[in-house]
This record gives sequence, C-alpha cells and structure tokens, in this order.
Amino acid sequence: MSQLSWAYLNRVVEGPSRPLQQLLDAGRDADEIARGVRRRATWIGELATQTASRHNWDRAEQDLADAAAVGARLIHPGCAEWPLAEFDRAFGFAATGRSDHLRSYQADAIPPHVLWVRGMPLDQAVAQSVAVVGTRAATRYGHEATRQLVQGLATHHWTVVSGAALGIDTVAHETALATGGLTVAVAACGIDRTYPARNGALLDRIAAQGCVISEYPPGMNPQRHRFLTRNRLVAALTAGTVIVEAAWRSGALNTLSWAEGLGRVTMAVPGPVTSAGSLGCHERIRQGRAQLVTGADDVRGLLGAIGALDVAEQYELAYAATPVQSLTRNELRVFDACAPGGSTAQEIAAGAGLPLPLAVHLLMDLARRNVVRLDGTAWSRVEVSEG
Repeated sequence: MSQLSWAYLNRVVEGPSRPLQQLLDAGRDADEIARGVRRRATWIGELATQTASRHNWDRAEQDLADAAAVGARLIHPGCAEWPLAEFDRAFGFAATGRSDHLRSYQADAIPPHVLWVRGMPLDQAVAQSVAVVGTRAATRYGHEATRQLVQGLATHHWTVVSGAALGIDTVAHETALATGGLTVAVAACGIDRTYPARNGALLDRIAAQGCVISEYPPGMNPQRHRFLTRNRLVAALTAGTVIVEAAWRSGALNTLSWAEGLGRVTMAVPGPVTSAGSLGCHERIRQGRAQLVTGADDVRGLLGAIGALDVAEQYELAYAATPVQSLTRNELRVFDACAPGGSTAQEIAAGAGLPLPLAVHLLMDLARRNVVRLDGTAWSRVEVSEG
C-alpha cells in the first residue's frame, strides 16, 4: 500500500475514524479507500460525510516531505514498528464493553490509522512503558515526587511516556533523559510543530533518545479537542498511567480516564491534604479508580499484575464545568476552528473537518449558549472564563 494513500487519508480524515477502521477491517486497503474518497464512491459510506469538507486536500507528497525535513516518518498498520500488540490490547478491551467507563463506548475509542514518528522505532520504545502525567501548574512537591518516581522507573528500563506539556510532563521527560532512560512524547499537533514553544530543545533531545509521535499531519495546530484525542494514545501505548498532581479539571485526569476505559492500570500519587492541586488524585484513589503509589517500586509491582484491577463507576466531578469545558468533541472542533478575527461557516467546516450542515448546526447551538457569535457572515468566539 502506498505511503501517499496513507498520508492523504491522514490529511482528509481527522481521526480517530470508526468508518475508516471498519473499511480497513473489511479488507479494503489504503489505496482503494483513498481512491474511493477522492471519487466520492458510494461504498465508502459514512466516510463520505467525514471527508466532505477535506476530500480535496490532496497534499500527501508535501506532508511526507515536510515530515522528512524534520527527520520524521509515517508509519501505519503493517509497518514493522507499528505497536500492534499495545493497540490490540487497549482498544480490544474497549471493544468488549467490559469497562464501565463511558468513554469506552465513544466513537474515538479506536486506534489511530497512521502515526508520524521522530526517533527510534516506536514498537521498541513502548515495549515496556508507563505513562507519567500531571498538572502544568506543578508545585515543588510535584516536581520532586515526579523526579523520584521516574528515576526509579528509568533505572529499571521502563520507558516513560508523556505529553511534553509544561509542568509534570516536562519533569518526567527531563528526568528520564537525565537518568539515561527512554522517553516518548505524544504531541497534539503536527510532527513539524513545536508545542509548547519553550520545549523545542527538549523535544529534539527526546527524539534523539526515544521518540516523538503525533497522530496529526504536518502543519496541524494544537487545539483543545486534539489534546483530548491525544490523551487516549498516551494511555493506550502504555501498561499503566500514573498521575502526579491533578486538580478537579485536569488533562491528566482525562488521560487516567482513558487508561481506565482501555483496561490499563490506573495509579495516582497522593499529595498534601492542604493542596488543591492534588484533589483529583485523592478523589480517584478514594473512589477506587486509581491505585495509590508512592514510588517506582509500587508502580512496577502493580504493572506485574495487569488486568487484575476492577474498573470503578465513573465519578461525576463535584464542580460544574465552564462553558468551554462542557463542550463535546465536535463542538470543540468547531469552537477551535473559529479564528480570532472571525471565520465563515465554510472555513470553520473545513478547519474542523466536519460537513458544512453539521458545522452550521453546531455553530447555531453554540451561539444560543453564548459561546460563539455571528457578526455578518463571520463567526467568532465569545470570550469566556475557563476557571
């Protein structure tokens, strides 16, 4: 199958895509599916709707060239380094319906269709791996707890996977590198983009001593819904996820929820009872949705018994979400596609990768909720506090 076809599909289908996965499972190859999408063939079914706004974005050669320019490559199912075992275990568990966690039943509980990789072979990097994630607003306690945890894991040859965000993620990556261990950063933007900007040098070091990966084609900007989608990969690629400092509304909790829904081991480091930054950790421990760990030995002991943990019911967070935090994934895609100076509905549909009628419907609903507004023909965001 052609790399060009995989790259084309990655550009026109913002994954994860269940219709695309179903076509692949049915025996259609990437070349055939790419031709079907370009020609708007009837047999592509729901994939026609998903690609309605982007099917003419045919820049596969440029995407492959842009990736090569930063030392990255495109991998897909069938490639030697594709982490098939990890994805089969995680998303296979989600497909059984055995998890009580709601996200297991959502459309995005499926593997990526391609990945862009800088660095060593991905399957080797994640063969024995654990996710370590936490708040961006890390305290001195969080920094020290992360250092001690990661040092112990790296010393015992565990790859540390995280999201390269500021705070706990950065400490986890830096400590793994300093200890001589492997680390993997999962980006929520194109492989040629640097986010956050101040971690550019760190990402280069990770690529040299592990790997940086992304589900998104070159040039793709980081947006809220992409971070949520990215979190499922952090959880799926690893045997378990540890959170170090997480408040009530935290991306780290979202990653831990994905680990729960994908049947991976869920763990949390307790923090000071006086710290609001550890409330999320404490609540997951209290509800039995995460095992309490205080060091690398605890983590390694739990990962030796993968699958032995019961999945608790979903805990409803005590504080109501802000308007933006309450948005669904598709609503976030539309919201993020609104440019600061305003965008037309057609531009938003293309930017979000959604059919125009659906994008307009979502925009009108968001306008009724005072999240976006329409000025003439331009839709723009309404400034709202995210708490």
